[in-house]
Amino acid sequence: MNNVLQQLLDCSEMWALFIPLFYMVRGSKKISYLKPVRIYVYTALAISVFIILIAKRNQWFGLPTDTNPDWLGSNNFLYNLHSAIRFIFFCWFFILLDQKLFDTIKKTIPILFLICFLINFIFFEDFFSFWSFSGRLLSIEATILLFYCLLYYMHMLNDDESSFRKSPSFWVVTGLSIYVVINVPIFLFYIALYKQFEDFTVGIWDIHNISYIIFCIFLGKAFYESRK
Repeated sequence: MNNVLQQLLDCSEMWALFIPLFYMVRGSKKISYLKPVRIYVYTALAISVFIILIAKRNQWFGLPTDTNPDWLGSNNFLYNLHSAIRFIFFCWFFILLDQKLFDTIKKTIPILFLICFLINFIFFEDFFSFWSFSGRLLSIEATILLFYCLLYYMHMLNDDESSFRKSPSFWVVTGLSIYVVINVPIFLFYIALYKQFEDFTVGIWDIHNISYIIFCIFLGKAFYESRK
């Protein structure tokens, strides 16, 4: 039983995305700021399928673990790709919201991020590293998205909105906030801890997977509210 639960948790980055997808395909209203979230769900699902297939290729299909080139035998580059994709689409989401607070900053940050992204992977880290994903990339992405979430809540406080629970944007931002708050320290210290305490660190990733399930539940709630 425990093994079944662990397998479900290991694959949660894939199946959890079917929660928002369920409400998306049932016909929610075409709210403009939800377009990036829709695209993210489809893109993240495609990436996550490959993440799981690479991780489970030997266990499920009996395929060899050795590949040529080597980086195809690791799903770490897909975590880097997922992080960049998540950042792009949720920055787009926040920009599309009708919130003028720090509007220039919200539009400038993605450009600065792209410059730092290119510098980091050209001179400092290998995007296709076999051994690890980029903890630097994932932690910076999560920190910036948390900043966007805080700006959203500041705007809500200034506007004194009383019906925020019916707003799809509230559920998207709340789910994203929970996800990034939990995972900033995980992304930041995961690689260093993995080198010293491998078994313990692998267990920590279960916390990430649980937070991702919660995130997807909130995305589903957002698309449910958009149908009303």
